[in-house]
Amino acid sequence: MRLDKYICESTSLTRSLAKKALHRGEVCCDGEVIKDSGFKVRDGMTVTLDGNEIGLLGQRYIMLHKPDGIICSTQDEEYQCVLSLLDIEKPDILHIAGRLDVDTTGLVLITDDGQWSHQITSPKKTCGKRYRVTVADPLSADLVAQFAEGVQLNGEDGLTRPAELEILSAHEALLTIVEGKYHQVKRMFAAVGNKVTALHRESVGAIELDADLEAGEWRYLTDAEVASVAAEKASK
Repeated sequence: MRLDKYICESTSLTRSLAKKALHRGEVCCDGEVIKDSGFKVRDGMTVTLDGNEIGLLGQRYIMLHKPDGIICSTQDEEYQCVLSLLDIEKPDILHIAGRLDVDTTGLVLITDDGQWSHQITSPKKTCGKRYRVTVADPLSADLVAQFAEGVQLNGEDGLTRPAELEILSAHEALLTIVEGKYHQVKRMFAAVGNKVTALHRESVGAIELDADLEAGEWRYLTDAEVASVAAEKASK
């Protein structure tokens, strides 16, 4: 890889700023000052910028505990975006694998691996997402079978795909869906005459929200958590 590109992909510098740093003699490769922007960086080579070692970021996989009032989009000036909660290099090249509404809390997965996130978000996949749902009116036992058969959403053709409902109490349940229709969980309960008053996503596929993460906190996924998405694909 060209040295100027390596610097850009390892830092927040633009190509022009990287070239200026090179011309100032601030870049070393294996201890030698390099000013040639076209210099080829070899595998295993140590690159430093102004005395600090830099390296390619590689693909990143992050879980974040989304708080209430934070959006999963950068196209809104009223609310803060979840990406702003990440104190890391180049957050702008990351994307969210399955968004949540502004008033929904819980697990958000963030990555720069498009193929990996496709396994989660594609309508053709069957990656389950489990939500803890609080509703206004008491839940009836017959909803378990109704949700398993599919629910007719307002404005949609056909039923939702089968969903798993576990009633925990009169006003609380766990709902696992394999789709990601617009406001789907809220619309499913609205279709049966109820209203969601609180919604929290606990898991995506085999990835569970880390209980140690407070709202607004994040961590990188473990190798096993990352691999679980591909494993789900292979088991289908």
